[in-house]
Amino acid sequence: MTDEREKYPQVFFASDRSVLIRTGDTISEKNHETVHNYFDLFSLNPVKGAQSIHPAYNSLLLTFDPAVINPAEFLSEVKLKLLNAIPFIYPDKYLIEIPVCYDEEFAPDISNVAQHNSITVEKVIEIHSAPEYLVYFLGFSPGFPYLGGMSDKISTPRLQTPRIKVPEGSVAIGGNHTGIYPLSSPGGWNIIGRTPLKLFSPEKKEPVLLKLGYKIKFIPISKKDFFEMKNT
Repeated sequence: MTDEREKYPQVFFASDRSVLIRTGDTISEKNHETVHNYFDLFSLNPVKGAQSIHPAYNSLLLTFDPAVINPAEFLSEVKLKLLNAIPFIYPDKYLIEIPVCYDEEFAPDISNVAQHNSITVEKVIEIHSAPEYLVYFLGFSPGFPYLGGMSDKISTPRLQTPRIKVPEGSVAIGGNHTGIYPLSSPGGWNIIGRTPLKLFSPEKKEPVLLKLGYKIKFIPISKKDFFEMKNT
């Protein structure tokens, strides 16, 4: 049986101007640590011609300008950098508490999640707010965190018909994932609550609240607390 460590990383062209680095087959904290290492490696010391870096659960996409560097040369430079990379051991992950109001006013789909999993709404809240979630990467919209660590006990399929507008701050479940909508936008995940925190503030020097590698903990709050925090 082949040792998985012998199979990865896999490096290959994803298009005529991008290279994909795969770190493994599964969604795991171990693969996330590798993606995080590679993200920092190519961010702090980019390859000539590199344009952008897109981390995912177990891969990293590097785009480049073929007018600046030959594609074969870019691929070769990426492989060389990986070959000489020194793994970085990250300190304890930064934990942010995210207050969430699970009141039905902000949670139009929480009863559906409860019914789908044959549990009570109270149990959905208890299960959802129990873990510390890992921010694997950001995507979909500015600051939208793709989180790992949700219990399968509240896993629920996405809506058959996505909403045209999901309110800013909505906390939602899509399949076996949970996330937070940082901006009002279309969306097909099950909305089970809302946070008064702003995840994306374009006027700030650091516009995004959450980052790759952070951990978050959902803290249930009342509707009264929600509006008090929203207005401060």
